[in-house]
Amino acid sequence: MAQDTETPTIAFVRYSGSAPIAQASDGTLDSLEAYGYLTPAERAAINESYDLYGEKVVLLYRDAGFDLPSVNLMVEDVLDKGADVILTITTQVAQIAVNATRDMEDPPAILFSLTTPFDTGIADSLCIKPDHVAGTQPVMSFEQYVPLVVLQDPDIQVIGTIVTPDQDISILGTRLIKEIGESLGLTVEVATATSLADVSFAAESLLDQGAEAIVLPVNPLTAQAMPVLVQLTTEYGVALYAPRLNAVFRGATVAAGFQGFYHEGVIAARILHAHLIGDIDIADLSIHQSFGFGIAVNLDTAAEQGIEISDDLLAMATFVVENGQRSQDVTADVDEVSMTLHEMSSEERRAADLEFLAGLECTDEMIAEQQVALDAAK
Repeated sequence: MAQDTETPTIAFVRYSGSAPIAQASDGTLDSLEAYGYLTPAERAAINESYDLYGEKVVLLYRDAGFDLPSVNLMVEDVLDKGADVILTITTQVAQIAVNATRDMEDPPAILFSLTTPFDTGIADSLCIKPDHVAGTQPVMSFEQYVPLVVLQDPDIQVIGTIVTPDQDISILGTRLIKEIGESLGLTVEVATATSLADVSFAAESLLDQGAEAIVLPVNPLTAQAMPVLVQLTTEYGVALYAPRLNAVFRGATVAAGFQGFYHEGVIAARILHAHLIGDIDIADLSIHQSFGFGIAVNLDTAAEQGIEISDDLLAMATFVVENGQRSQDVTADVDEVSMTLHEMSSEERRAADLEFLAGLECTDEMIAEQQVALDAAK
C-alpha cells in the first residue's frame, strides 16, 4: 500500500466501453486489490457508473459514450477533482489528457494502454515522451492481420476499408491496411465515414465498387456500426474482417488482433503502484510493448454470407463460433481463456514488479538512438 498518508485519487477516463477496455480495467482493479488499495468488499462492489470513495483510494470513473467533445469536459473535471493519476485505454482520451497537462507545473501522472501512442501526439518514441506520461502498448500487428484475407481467399483482388478522418487511430490503421494490401497485390479501396449514419453509405460504396471483403482498422465508429456492416456484407456475400477478437461475437466473419488486454491492465497497475510508493520516476520509464496475436472465426456468419472458411485459416484460429457455441470456453465479453492474477505474497509481488520495471528504464544511449531515428525519419 502507498506509504503516503494521503489517499490517492485515480481517474479511469475512457472514450467508450468495450470488452478489451473492460478486461484491462479488471486487470488494474484486481491488482489494486492485491496491492491493498481496495478491500475485497470494495472490489466486489465496484460499479463503473459511479465513483468509489474507498478507505485507501478514490476512484473516479468517466465515460464519454463515443462523444468526443465530452472527453475535454471529463479531463477537466477529474483535474478539478485533484486526480493524482489519469488512467486511460483509449487514444482520444490520452491525446486530450496529455495536451491538457503538458504545460502544468505539477501534472498528474498519465498512464495508458494504447495501440497507437506514436503518430498521435502522445509520445514520439518509447523513451521520448512527456515526463509525466508512461504506459504500455498492446501491439496490433497489421502485418499478421491483413494477409489473412489472402489466406482465406488466394484469388481475392479487391478489398475495401473505412477511414474516419478525425480519428488518428483510424487514419494510421487505414494507411497500414492500404500499404500491406497493395504489397500483397491487392487493390485497396478506401471510403470515408465521419458519423454513424455515414458508415452504411461508405460500406455500400465499397461493395458497389467490387470490394470482395471489408477489412476494418481499429476505429470506435465502425465498432459501433458492426451490426450494419454485418448485415451489408451478408447481403453482398463478402467477408467482414475486424481488428478486435471480441468483434467475432458481434458478427464479424474473421476477427484478429491483440490478445491479452487483462495483462495490459496489470502492467498499468504495476507502474501506477510503483509511482505512488516512490519506487520509480515515470519520466525514466520507456513505454512497454506487449505482443500477442489471436484469430477468431464466426462460422455462422460465414455460412450466412455463403463463404466457406479455408482450412488454412481455421487451423490458425484461436477459437471459433459455430451454431451459436463458442469454443475454448470463451464468452462474448472475454477474448482470453484465463484472466486472473498470479498468487504470490506482497513481498514476492513487489520483487517481481521491481524486476519488471527495471527492464523499462531508459538510458541516455537509448534516448540518443531513438532521437537519431526520429531525426532520420523527418
